[in-house]
Amino acid sequence: MRRRLLALPLAAWERDGLKAALVKAGLPAEHVPVGFGGLELHGTDARLHSVVTLPPLRELGMGAAIVAALEDEARAHRCRAIYLLTESQRDFFGGLGYATCAPGDVPDAVRGSGQFDRLCASAAVMVKHIG
Repeated sequence: MRRRLLALPLAAWERDGLKAALVKAGLPAEHVPVGFGGLELHGTDARLHSVVTLPPLRELGMGAAIVAALEDEARAHRCRAIYLLTESQRDFFGGLGYATCAPGDVPDAVRGSGQFDRLCASAAVMVKHIG
């Protein structure tokens, strides 16, 4: 069953809690427009990052719904591929259609993001072609 998300902007007082949760999870807290997921656009490519599901909502498909909403956003911007780095969720993203790729296969614009260089040595690089 595919769950649907209702994307609502966070109230100002909620944003601090979101940032604190991301920092506590060791994830970047910038570029997170709504909810627990971020998407950086780089022309026809994108980078998915900072996807977090609160512990009581895990294993219910919410993480997959968050990723699907961000993928829809990338498609709306005519992106053809989404790249990500993950240190611990390779199976989760693999189940959503992402495949491991070599760091050298990542476009320069995506590789140029600060987080990419910092995490690439210890993380799996994955890609999903969406268009």
